Amino acid sequence: MEYLEFELPIKELQEQYEKACKIGEESDIDVSNTCKQIEKKLAETKKEIYKNLTPWQRVQLSRHPNRPYTLDYINAICGDSFLEMHGDRNFKDDKAMIGGLGKIGDQSYMFIGQQKGYNTKTRQYRNFGMANPEGYRKALRLMKSAEKFGIPVVTLIDTPGAYPGLEAEERGQGEAIARNILEMTRLQVPIIVVIIGEGASGGALGIGVGDRVLMLENTWYSVISPESCSSILWRSWEYKEQAAEALKLTATDMKKLKLIDQIVKEPLGGAHSNREKTFMEVAKAISKTYGEMKDLSPKDLVEQRMEKYSEMGVYKG
Repeated sequence: MEYLEFELPIKELQEQYEKACKIGEESDIDVSNTCKQIEKKLAETKKEIYKNLTPWQRVQLSRHPNRPYTLDYINAICGDSFLEMHGDRNFKDDKAMIGGLGKIGDQSYMFIGQQKGYNTKTRQYRNFGMANPEGYRKALRLMKSAEKFGIPVVTLIDTPGAYPGLEAEERGQGEAIARNILEMTRLQVPIIVVIIGEGASGGALGIGVGDRVLMLENTWYSVISPESCSSILWRSWEYKEQAAEALKLTATDMKKLKLIDQIVKEPLGGAHSNREKTFMEVAKAISKTYGEMKDLSPKDLVEQRMEKYSEMGVYKG
């Protein structure tokens, strides 16, 4: 188990607890009271730390190396029913953007999402979850297929941004993302968006336009990362914590600003601390959300979606 800097008090208590239990197992000394006291202190420390997380600490949790990624959610939720689809029918198959058909219960969904890697090799293979234009074009192809057969779309967002390389720009990165945003506003099937990790910039928006937008508790959604914001405003990454605070990027901020519809609670300690519970909560939220929209006609669905996004933001006439 890996610990973040602000989780070190938890790590120390956990190690004390394990040592005390081990002493009890290896000797005749009764350490049950000591173990109970440490366990109680550990539970209190966890509650205290996770109850008062700063925006920057939530950003750190969203990037935790043990946090589940898109394929973890899909495989846990859909099991053997998931059928991955490949390619944009134009250039190639983008490994940073995955998609395919899967079922929750008896209901079929088209799942689309960014996929990160678990180690150096898979991170390079997945391009660190940063999709190229062909990734967004693959996503759009799958959405259009879902629309053709009346299948609802579920997108899982977890990206530090769209790939900013020269080749991506040459192949039309901006156009691909803009095209997706346009087409998603008028797609005639329900779209459920779930932010499961990082939701950065146009990379997230390229699959982020939905009838309902859900955010896991320890995720973030913003036009720019705290580090990049800090480097632009202060010419240094040292002010990333202030930037995270100013950007209002947490799930609570997003809900308050009416930019998302629901916050999905995570287990104490983050999604990675109890993966099975997290998967169950996400599956439940998707099924419940789809149940609220499934009887809407395509015309009403698109009208409500357009109205939802036209009401966002503040402007003066």
